[in-house]
Amino acid sequence: MNRDQADRLGVRARAAEVTAARASAADDEVRLSARLVDDAVEVERARVTAAVVGADFPLVVLDAYWRAAAAAQVEEPGCGVAWWVLAGISRIEGRHGTFGGSEVDAAGNTTVRIIGIPLNGSNNTALIVDSDGGDLDADPVFDRAVGPMQFIPSTWARWGRDGDDNGVIDPHNLYDAAAAAAAYLCAAGPLTDEAGMIRAFLSYNRSQPYADAVLAQSRAYSRLPVP
Repeated sequence: MNRDQADRLGVRARAAEVTAARASAADDEVRLSARLVDDAVEVERARVTAAVVGADFPLVVLDAYWRAAAAAQVEEPGCGVAWWVLAGISRIEGRHGTFGGSEVDAAGNTTVRIIGIPLNGSNNTALIVDSDGGDLDADPVFDRAVGPMQFIPSTWARWGRDGDDNGVIDPHNLYDAAAAAAAYLCAAGPLTDEAGMIRAFLSYNRSQPYADAVLAQSRAYSRLPVP
């Protein structure tokens, strides 16, 4: 092998080393990018599921109430439903999506489907026969209230909303359920004073003790240091 041949082989070897180094660097960059994406997802998940200071619900739940109230202000400008009114309803109805050991994930979904007792006329319930073939409540005989806001299927069919704009209207998603509750409450008239709130609460559940309990809980949430 003469000197020229050796030089050419050396150049080729160095070129191969450079190519290999670039490929390795590219692989490292891809792995780093994937890790950064995963870390960002974890940070966001931790952020939205973090507890709200002074409240008994996490940030994702507050966000669902806040967005629902904001949407209602656009849909029904004179309604005046506040996020803390929705929080009061939700606390009584489904403990902010935690009833029965459920939790609310970063997307606002309950990890356990919250389904009430059969509305068969017993246990001080109304008699409401099945209206959805058991699709939402898994009961083909009687209706049951479903989700963190406890809508009966026939009511959900009318008032269900896509509160998180993902193309799915799901009573077990707190964004959707809160948006539906806001629309339903607004249909009873303005919630700008105590009388209006009581009227709206009674439209949700025709029980004065229920309305009083929701009002008291709502007032408590209104005192939290939240805009």
